[in-house]
Amino acid sequence: MKRALISIAALGALGACAQKGDLEPLKGSTLPVAPTGAEAPPNAEELLTPVPQAAPERSVELRRRSEEREDDPFDLPPPE
Repeated sequence: MKRALISIAALGALGACAQKGDLEPLKGSTLPVAPTGAEAPPNAEELLTPVPQAAPERSVELRRRSEEREDDPFDLPPPE
């Protein structure tokens, strides 16, 4: 039992030791082709950066007073 715990801890420690560097495609692989209209294919950094539609900004508009909710046509009772 003690050996198993030590082995698991050692594997966890080795897994935490990762090399940090620029991402590059595997040998024999290439990055995706350039999108239509683009002059060059995107690099790894551009592929990892989400577009604004994928990560929209939050609206932090606070309510100052209580308001009645509008009718929701999709708020239906559960089926019987």
